[in-house]
Formats: sequence, C-alpha cells, structure tokens
Amino acid sequence: MAGGLREIKGRIKSVQNTRQITKAMKMVAAAKLRRAQERAEASRPYADKMREVVMSIAAGTSGAKHPMLQSRPVKKTGYVVITSDRGLAGGYNGNVLRMVSRTIDERHTSKDEYTIIVLGRRGRDFFKKRNYSVIEEVVNLSDSPTFADIKNVTRKAVQLFADEQIDQLYLVYNKFISAIQQEPTEVQLLPLSGIEKVEGTPTYDFEPSADEVLADLLPKYAETLIFSALLDAKASEQGARMTAMGSATDNASDMIDRLTLFYNRARQAAITQEIAEIVGGANALE
Repeated sequence: MAGGLREIKGRIKSVQNTRQITKAMKMVAAAKLRRAQERAEASRPYADKMREVVMSIAAGTSGAKHPMLQSRPVKKTGYVVITSDRGLAGGYNGNVLRMVSRTIDERHTSKDEYTIIVLGRRGRDFFKKRNYSVIEEVVNLSDSPTFADIKNVTRKAVQLFADEQIDQLYLVYNKFISAIQQEPTEVQLLPLSGIEKVEGTPTYDFEPSADEVLADLLPKYAETLIFSALLDAKASEQGARMTAMGSATDNASDMIDRLTLFYNRARQAAITQEIAEIVGGANALE
C-alpha cells in the first residue's frame, strides 16, 4: 500500500507541474492576444481607405477592364492558407486544414488543378505529409509579423494570377470573432469581387491617370488583404491558445482534486488496516 500511495503522490506532483505550465502559457497567450488584437484593429483604417480609393476607380469605365477585376475560365486555382508554427491551440489549425482539404476534394480531381501557398509550419507539415501541391511556404513567423516578413510570398501569389498561372486565388484563415471564438473563413482574393462604388464615396483626381494608378494599386490592395488576414489569424491563434490552455489548467485542477481524494481514501484505508493489525496482535497476546 505504501508503494501505491507514493505512486499516487507522484502523479499529483506531475499534474501540478503540468498545471503550472498551462497556467503560464494561458497568461502569455492573453498578453499576446491583446497586442495582436490591437495590431489587427490598427491595420483596418489603411485597408478601408485603400478599398475606398479602389472602389472609386474600379466603379468607372476604365477600372472594369483591369485583369484583376475580370473573371476567366478556371483551369487552376491557388490557395493561400494561414496556420500557426506551434500547436497547443485547440482546434485552431485543424479547423482550417479540414476546410482546405474538404474544399480541394470537392473542387479538384488532380493536383494539376490547384496549388497551395502556406503560411505556418503546421500547415506546411500537414500538406507535405499528404502530398498536396505546395508551391511556396513561409514558416517561423513572429507573433507580431510585419509586412516585410511576407512581402515576397504575397507578391508571388498576386503575380501568379497576373501571369495567368492560376485563374482564381482564395485566402483561407481563422477570422477573429472574440477571444473564445475563431471562424475558419474562405475569401476569394482574385479576381477581386464586390468592388463597386458606394453612395457617398469621394471622387478623386489621379495623376498620371486613373488606369495607371489602378494598375499599381490593385496588386498592393490584394497584398494588403493577405497581410490583414495574417494579423487577424495571429489574434485568433492567441485567443485559441489562451482558451485551450485555460481548459487544460481547469482539467488539471479537476484531476488533482480527484487524485487527492483517492490518495486520502487510500491513506485512510492503510491507517485503518494498520490499526486493525495492531489490535489483532494485541488480542492474540492476551
């Protein structure tokens, strides 16, 4: 019985150590979440203003002719998939990867019909292990990424469409709803859709011409959408990790309570047995 008590006590100590780690990870994720959420919100005014200018030009006759606004027969589709480099974030990565896998299975019959640009080690490992068509990867991104970190890959994604190597480009990531809710989201990035002038949008004068400004601005706008999605995904990652580590901490506390109760009962039983043996021995000597 003494050996059994030592084993239970060791398990309690092990779970206590685990709880300390998950609690610390929860606190770190909470701090990173605040910063990531602030950065995601700070990027929106720039994206909104750029969209406003793009809509103002694209709503005109000249904008409608730009290739990035025109649909064409789809022979090959590109996907930009945003995941994390690390795990321990609940269903954060799994939800996005399942969405991409299901979408590819439904839309395509061979690897020649699609290609993937993946951000994050988890997504990279998932797709390569299953032999998906991955053309570009970015790993080891900071928790506070800058546009320079993904500038090359975003430009390559847009250039693939401009060179007609792909005919559609989709962006798949976890949209940040709240600290406890992240929604796997697919957005058609190219050709740009829903670009129309809204009532009350200012009218701009352009130099050298609206066509030239649009030609320069549309690729940058598409790149901005990818970066904004990355910032949103980073906030979602920290929210998912904070929630997962909070649940793990609560589960560890419950397990410690159960093991402590079991330990006390076993210890009480051992003491009772020892008393019974002492009394039995004393009676035998009478």
